Amino acid sequence: MEELNYIDLFAGAGGLSEGFIRAGFNPVAHVEMNKDACDTIKTRTAYHWLKENGQSEIYYDYLKSETKNKEELWKKVPENLINSVINKEISEKSLPEIFEVIDRELGDKEVDVIIGGPPCQAYSVAGRARDPHGMKKDQRNFLYKYYVEFLKRYQPKMFVFENVPGILTAKNGVHLENIFKAVRKAGYELSLPTNKQQFLNAKNFGVLQDRKRVIIIGWKQELNLTYPDFEENEPQYEVLKDLFSDLKKLQNGEGTLNAVDYAKPTTDYLEQAKIRNGLDIVTQHIARPNNENDLEIYRIAVDEWNKGQRLNYATLPSRLIKHNNTKSFTNRFQVVNGQGVSHTVVAHIAMDGHYYIHPDKKQNRSITVREAARIQSFPDDYFFEGSRTAAFKQIGNAVPPLMAEKIAEKIKEMI
Repeated sequence: MEELNYIDLFAGAGGLSEGFIRAGFNPVAHVEMNKDACDTIKTRTAYHWLKENGQSEIYYDYLKSETKNKEELWKKVPENLINSVINKEISEKSLPEIFEVIDRELGDKEVDVIIGGPPCQAYSVAGRARDPHGMKKDQRNFLYKYYVEFLKRYQPKMFVFENVPGILTAKNGVHLENIFKAVRKAGYELSLPTNKQQFLNAKNFGVLQDRKRVIIIGWKQELNLTYPDFEENEPQYEVLKDLFSDLKKLQNGEGTLNAVDYAKPTTDYLEQAKIRNGLDIVTQHIARPNNENDLEIYRIAVDEWNKGQRLNYATLPSRLIKHNNTKSFTNRFQVVNGQGVSHTVVAHIAMDGHYYIHPDKKQNRSITVREAARIQSFPDDYFFEGSRTAAFKQIGNAVPPLMAEKIAEKIKEMI
């Protein structure tokens, strides 16, 4: 079968793309406005090229190095591959330049699939609650128009458009209706997930996270396809026992962005989910420092969680309450479910770790960068460029690669 090519728009750190690469697709270009996320994709692009060309050791040496020079790593792979990661905000002004780079990369090849989802804050329920205008004036509501421009220009057979469930209700469904109209006008048919809720959940794809996402799939009208069937498998594994157990135990403020050894052997889940994939080291297992006030709240939160209930911020001893608002966001301190799947990892994890407290009270901290990446099903050899905060943000915004891979496999079958 000939190689299937795709373009990734609003690519983030490349979680969706990683799934498509695993399923045998070839990336023509990634477009992303955040520089740290682009650097992460460039580093991952280097990993894939070096692996394919029998030079994985160069990449592993990079992971093991304490003075990482990403530019030197990128020089080890063909320049056009690094240049195909386009660090630009998609706008009317930037479209001609983006098209020019993609056209050069594409040559006489065809684009089979376009993937990606515009930034979701404009469609998210939380975003609408925080914004005085309910996000009605947010320009990100209209980024789908640029997505449609890529469909018109490159005429892929299919596309995958990922977003938050809030897109179903944003502006009483008007935004979604406008997306459907614009896409149909461009010559494509499209469908929401056909289950009752109209979204997919990462936990049904082997990811140890309750993460609901709207995955719109579209195809050229003449192809006469239908939305694929995805099995809804309940997870059989647990975060503490199967996902975190081989990582070194840390206290708050401990750990390193650099490579360290695993503390224990791998688990069935880590092998099955391709998280531990042959390396003898792990990077970015680093925890945030916390003040004593927060640490005391963390201990109380874990005790409450172990009794089967979430901590209500308003019920804390008054000496621990530092926020005036005790009416809303009373769940601002949350423990990750160690005996099941985690709640959704979101980009707010870059601001503080209070919403992601480690379930082991003895460690008394929030989760590390690597633990967050594992909850999202990123493999341990995936390196997030930028600061610890930048890494958390990239992870929180990503599509879990394990979920992406299973979607990509269905797309491949359909094509």
